Amino acid sequence: MIVSVASGKGGTGKTSVAVNMALSVGNVQFLDCDVEEPNAHLFLNPKINQTQGVTVSVPIVNEKLCDHCEECADFCQYHALFAGSDKVLVFPDLCHSCGGCALVCPKEAISEDQHKIGTLKLGSTDDLELAYGELEVGEPMAVPLIREVKKHIGNAKNVILDSPPGTSCPVIQTVKGSDFCILVTEPTPFGLHDLKIMIQVLESMRIPFGVVINRAGIGDNRVYKYCEEKDIPILLEIPYERRIAELYSRGIPFSQEMPEWKTKFQALFTTVRKLVNK
Repeated sequence: MIVSVASGKGGTGKTSVAVNMALSVGNVQFLDCDVEEPNAHLFLNPKINQTQGVTVSVPIVNEKLCDHCEECADFCQYHALFAGSDKVLVFPDLCHSCGGCALVCPKEAISEDQHKIGTLKLGSTDDLELAYGELEVGEPMAVPLIREVKKHIGNAKNVILDSPPGTSCPVIQTVKGSDFCILVTEPTPFGLHDLKIMIQVLESMRIPFGVVINRAGIGDNRVYKYCEEKDIPILLEIPYERRIAELYSRGIPFSQEMPEWKTKFQALFTTVRKLVNK
C-alpha cells in the first residue's frame, strides 16, 4: 500500500504526521519527496548507505553544423532555445529534457549533455528504509528529482510518501499512484482555503483521501463543518499542545516519547488500510 501525506499549504505538520506514522507502524519505506527542503531525515536520523547525483539531459549545439534554420527554437514549447542569425542560445533551466530539438534538427547539429539537478540519498534506521532527494540551489524544476526518488519504491513494504507543500507539479508527481492520500490541515481560514484546493486536485486524480487536523483547538470550526458537509473522513486530531511542540523543536518525533500517540498513529494507518480495501 502506498500512502501519501500532503497539504495545501506549508507549515501544517505533514512531515510530522508522516514521520510519526512511519515510526509507529514500523517496517515501512519512507520517501521524502519534498526535495526543495527535505527534513524527514532530521527526525529519523538514518544511516546513509548510498548517495548519487541526479542529472537531466540538456541540448548542446554544434555551431559548425548548425545553419540557424530555427527549427529547434520553433519546436521547443518552453523556449529553452533561441536561434539567432549567427548563434543558438540554450537555456538549461527552461529545458524539460524531451529531446525534441535534436529530433527536428535537419543538420543533426544538436546532441545532449548531462546537467546535475540534485542528489539522491538512500539510508535506513532500524526497520525503516529512507529515500530522499536534495535539489541543487537555484534549480527551478523539482519533478525530475522526485521521479528518481519514487523509482526506489519497492513491493516488499508499505510505502509512505512525504509530499511537498502546495498543489503544484511537484505535489501532483508525488501523490500520483498513491492508494490513499492523508491531507494534513489546521483549523484556520488559511488551512481551509488550501485544503479545498488540494481536495480538488485529488478528486480530479481520483485518489481517495481523508483529513488529519493538526493544532486542533486553535482557529475556528469551519474545517470541521466543511468535512462534515462533504462527507470527508477526519482521521485524526492532534491538539495544539506545548509538549508536542517542545519535542518537535528538538527533532524528536512525539510518538516516541508519548506512547499513547504511537497507538493512535497505528490506528490511523489501520483506518487508511480499511478505506483503501473498501
